[in-house]
Amino acid sequence: MDIFLYVFAALFSVINPLGTVPVFVGLTSDESTQERNRTSLLTTVNVIAILIISFFAGTYLLAFFGISLNALRIAGGMIIVTSGFALLTGTFSKHKGMKNKRVQKDLDKREKFSLTPLAIPMLAGPGSISLLITFNQKYQESSDILLVVLAVLAVGLATYIILRSSHYISKFLGASGINAISRIVGFIVISIGVEYISAAVISIFKTINI
Repeated sequence: MDIFLYVFAALFSVINPLGTVPVFVGLTSDESTQERNRTSLLTTVNVIAILIISFFAGTYLLAFFGISLNALRIAGGMIIVTSGFALLTGTFSKHKGMKNKRVQKDLDKREKFSLTPLAIPMLAGPGSISLLITFNQKYQESSDILLVVLAVLAVGLATYIILRSSHYISKFLGASGINAISRIVGFIVISIGVEYISAAVISIFKTINI
């Protein structure tokens, strides 16, 4: 259960579905309740599929590109830290590329957006993908792998509930409430990123006997 809780907490913090609520509300403002529920479900399915593929394909990707685990931890940690700073400073949407004029123009023309931009890059972005590739290297036992998959499914369920309730959450918390929660989550995300970078640096120093 320790592995399950750790993976769930880390992944949920990095994905931060609450930070996606304002974007989801804006994108689905013209949809009916039934259409919003369908978009929530499709987005969640896409996110789960991306995360599970990232987890199981991690070893092959690292081997194919010749990337060490420590290098991945440092790169992933940097991405996670920048995401955390974006949450702290209230520039999460800009950090994810949602403020880009071309992206906005594409969104105006797009009929369905459950895959992009909601699943990618808002939820299953580089931070969560690199995190799961790291978990792939860390947890090799069958029981551990099962717990990681269950944690991914649990995060997917939580994401679905939040997206489906996004319009109610937006009305209840308001913009200030969502920003406050996002900033708290941002601090946790930064801590996770720093932990991954420090662990990689310590591992590198040990290998060169410093």
